[in-house]
Amino acid sequence: MNIKQLPFKNLINRPVRSVLLVLIAAFMAAAVFGGTVAASGMRNGLDSLQKRLGADIIVVPEDAAEKNDLENILLQGTPAYFYMDKSVEDDLKAINGVAETSEQYFLVSANSECCSVQVQIIGFDEDSDISVKPWLKESYSGRLGENEIIVGSSLSTRVGHTLKLYGVECKAVGKLDETGTGLDTAIYTTPDTVRRLIRASQEKGIGVLSKQSPDDVISSVYIKVKDGVDIDDVAADINLHLDGVRAVRTRSMITGTADKLAVISKSINGLMAAVWILAAVIMSAALSVLANERRREFAVLRTIGFSRKRLGGLILSETAVICLSGAFAGILLTALTVFSFGKLIETKTGLPYLSPDILHVLVYALIAFAAVMLTGPLASAYSAYRLSRVDTGRILREGD
Repeated sequence: MNIKQLPFKNLINRPVRSVLLVLIAAFMAAAVFGGTVAASGMRNGLDSLQKRLGADIIVVPEDAAEKNDLENILLQGTPAYFYMDKSVEDDLKAINGVAETSEQYFLVSANSECCSVQVQIIGFDEDSDISVKPWLKESYSGRLGENEIIVGSSLSTRVGHTLKLYGVECKAVGKLDETGTGLDTAIYTTPDTVRRLIRASQEKGIGVLSKQSPDDVISSVYIKVKDGVDIDDVAADINLHLDGVRAVRTRSMITGTADKLAVISKSINGLMAAVWILAAVIMSAALSVLANERRREFAVLRTIGFSRKRLGGLILSETAVICLSGAFAGILLTALTVFSFGKLIETKTGLPYLSPDILHVLVYALIAFAAVMLTGPLASAYSAYRLSRVDTGRILREGD
């Protein structure tokens, strides 16, 4: 028999033991790889959210700020609409420290009209926009025409197809890349198209405006503050001098999300470390028990000429094969699980989730692989040392 095949033969001849050890190694790999990918996905989602905002301050109607969770509406795309007088934007431009402003319009699709659930329709001014267009240009660099829309990545509508919104045929001319936020289900268009849709909703008896004309209202104003000006001071100035509106600093909206992410990341890291340590202890204990059972086997190998170094190498080789198999299986199964349930992670955690790109995934896989391949041999090192120094004669006499 080829001596190099001996580690494989030993593992094959003891299938139950081998499978159990492979499972332990797989758990170690799954903990490191899965935890790292999940934490990275949430960090990516938060980064995407920060880039999505663009503005320093968002101004909305005061009653909307009181009745609705602005973080869910403005950052996560939870369907909602509210309006305030269009003249508010002119008043905001007069506030000291305001550099740029851009209005947006919100509308919600009718039930079971275009999609399986209601979606947020967002109208933005392409000429003054400071939050949406820089984000959209990666997937659409043109200029939106009449009844043209850009759809989020999670919507099934394809570019070139049409959606019927309040009876109006709207053509999808662009589809966004995934952002990992609820805004992946939103629809983006021009203010003119949103106003047209509001009129169409009124004709169908779905009045989102009771008295005002669609031409006289806006939903929110995004503000960019001048360099060197304190953002909090500008927000406070707006809240003090303008009635009926509320100015919210975008960073304060993200703070809650960032805090939740920090807590969950710590929990993931703690769980990952606990599983890794537990698996390493179990593997070390299992190898130690198995070492006692194999003393006679190693005594026989010593009598036929195996050196102590060679015996230690045999144990380490078996452990390496186990860890290699377990690491590969653990990483593969975890990848299938994590990437298949990214949206579920986002829903359950309440955090934006954006899966890492393939390059980072490979890096995380290598880290998990290296962690298992390092831990396994270290766990078996003591057993290898002990077995390589068995008293051959005594062991064989004990078996007589």
